[in-house]
Amino acid sequence: MQKYYKIRETRELRSLLDTVDDLMLRIDSRKPRWAAIQERLRIDWTYDSNAIEGSSLTRDETLFFLREGLTVEGKPFKDFLDARNHAEAIDYLYELTKEERPLTQGVIRELNALLLSGVNYTEAINETGQKIRKPASPGKYKTLPNHVLQPDGTIHFYTDPLHVPDEMEMLCRWIRDNLDIRHPLVTGAAAHYNMVRIHPFDDGNGRGARILMNLILIKRGYPPAIIRNKDRRRYITALSRADRGDMRPFLNLTAESLISTQKIILKELAAGIP
Repeated sequence: MQKYYKIRETRELRSLLDTVDDLMLRIDSRKPRWAAIQERLRIDWTYDSNAIEGSSLTRDETLFFLREGLTVEGKPFKDFLDARNHAEAIDYLYELTKEERPLTQGVIRELNALLLSGVNYTEAINETGQKIRKPASPGKYKTLPNHVLQPDGTIHFYTDPLHVPDEMEMLCRWIRDNLDIRHPLVTGAAAHYNMVRIHPFDDGNGRGARILMNLILIKRGYPPAIIRNKDRRRYITALSRADRGDMRPFLNLTAESLISTQKIILKELAAGIP
């Protein structure tokens, strides 16, 4: 399994990482008060991450619900439940950072339990291609195999349930070993990809992988890299390329997503956000 953790930094990626660090110096020099900016990012992150997974809520509807607690007529209740859960998982992420808790399987399971809080079932496709509903198991690893139908019609199988605990332990150990010696964007992107590759839970894997990546970034003092819903096709394609051994598109996409977040922060600071 070590082959999945061999990350080569290309000249293009190095240039993107230099841009990330230059922007970070500009942000740090302003020493902003983070409350308003964090709230903006919390809403963006919740909207985009859930939209990638199929949520029907717009960004404005997500903002309205998270601020006012009021749903919008005609939208599935689960979409609002997912928005609440995701926002609470972000809040918990910041608590984990303040407490300096090490990244363990237990932490990842806790985040999944938050993402699936109140969810009674997850939708899946069985071996015959029929849509089914499986009882939800928040915070618990899958007990049955899961797979996805790819755009080219082939089926991609994730890690067998039998091997999930060992592979998740390897992932957590690799993160801890690399947290302080690699650029956090590289460590975070590799962790993100490998959690998606393993797909340890019945549901919440994509959202959880994006939270895991950003937990690593935030632990190192960086803002979140928010993968935008508008980049969904590119994101899925980059993950597929990584499955074939080419991590470059995925690393570049996550670096560009972080740069986008940094530019939003600098724009807000220039506009006088307190």
